[in-house]
Amino acid sequence: MVFSSVSFLFFFLPLVLTLYFAVPFKYKNTILLIFSLLFYAWGEPRYIVLMIISILMNYGFGIWIDQTENHAKKRTTILSLAIVVNIGLLGFFKYANFFVDVVNQALQTNIHVTHVPLPLGISFYTFHALSYLIDVYRKTERAQRKLFNLSLYITFFPQLVAGPIIRYNSVAEQLSKRVFSSIQFAEGIKRFILGLSKKVLLANPLGYVADTVFATPVMDLSTGSAWIGIIAYTLQIYYDFSGYSDMAIGLGKMFGFEFAENFNYPYISKSVSEFWRRWHISLGSWFRDYVYIPLGGSKVAPWKMYRNLLIVWALTGFWHGASWTFIAWGIYYGILIALEKAGLEKIMSRIYPLNHVVVLLLVMIGWVFFRADNFGYAADFILAMFHSRGNVIFDSQALALLSINWIPFVIAIMVAAPIFPKLQKWQFSKPITNVQNVFALLIHCFLFAEVILYLINSTYNPFLYFRF
Repeated sequence: MVFSSVSFLFFFLPLVLTLYFAVPFKYKNTILLIFSLLFYAWGEPRYIVLMIISILMNYGFGIWIDQTENHAKKRTTILSLAIVVNIGLLGFFKYANFFVDVVNQALQTNIHVTHVPLPLGISFYTFHALSYLIDVYRKTERAQRKLFNLSLYITFFPQLVAGPIIRYNSVAEQLSKRVFSSIQFAEGIKRFILGLSKKVLLANPLGYVADTVFATPVMDLSTGSAWIGIIAYTLQIYYDFSGYSDMAIGLGKMFGFEFAENFNYPYISKSVSEFWRRWHISLGSWFRDYVYIPLGGSKVAPWKMYRNLLIVWALTGFWHGASWTFIAWGIYYGILIALEKAGLEKIMSRIYPLNHVVVLLLVMIGWVFFRADNFGYAADFILAMFHSRGNVIFDSQALALLSINWIPFVIAIMVAAPIFPKLQKWQFSKPITNVQNVFALLIHCFLFAEVILYLINSTYNPFLYFRF
């Protein structure tokens, strides 16, 4: 079940909201937990047992770590065991097939294993569990004694299958105590509609363009089609994932939770480092606080800092998927950020505003590796972008894609810059009138109506980050 589906919008969400606000506070978490498990079971019924086992296991690990408060060595051993078990489960289900293929290719063997399917959301709920255990280990939070509360933290349906990654210490108090208000609920609805609109009205049509281009043999692509395809994918993945994050944040507000932002207009960045401070903020901060800093971060010799960056970014790429292209994508960013740390960022700052263009170009090249199935296709696609193989510069396919889809392209490019927030901030500096409130309401109603019309008339409605 996806948020941008008729079944979620008109059946699941109204039902859970009705029951949630109909019961006393002491039962609200129970309602959310039940519906979160139903939400997961709808899409992945075979693996709900695996998720429950993960919850029970980490509930026990958390209490075990908490009880060894005065035994540092034992405490570290328990955490290490918990990390190995959690990463082991993630590794088996997400990477078993990949490792078998690597062994077969490297050793010329023919090992055959039954294909291991990827459980929905396992990367996200594993990182949620690790966040909880590490926070308990660091004594920033006490172990959660209420099993239902810990279960809700890990399974809460707005962020269960595609993030954002919610840190335990950011919601620990909210699990047992939170304030409800009509203003917060209204903000949640507006945020959800905006995210839904980004996903359905922008990401979906742009995704169709990207799929069309990337399904075309590279030798048949014109340079124009290649650029249209990668620009479409660059915008699609942003609106798909940031739209999902907006919907998750909006849903959280409806139920009284406050989640941190996950995107902050990444395509206006002036450096690659800044881009990653603005893109998928929850994942970047997770790796920073739980991997990069424990390795020594930047407070070590320069060569160790560069090593740390490459380790973190190789892991970031591998987290996204069991493929050499994902690993290469991660190392690509590790190298770029290491070069910036070595002085490139200062040089880039001197060529403003050209640095914006350079960063966007580097990001789009990175997205080619992220989108491509193999290195050969990625390399050929990049060559097609730069007319290095004598491709036609512009053909009928490029013209057709632009003529049919120019409106979502223009809107997507405009909304990717913080134009509307600046106008909104300027507007909020003045007293808000009833006419403006009514106008804002009409805008959100119009967007929601457009979304419903699109969903009724289209079957193309993927969520890119479900694969991670």
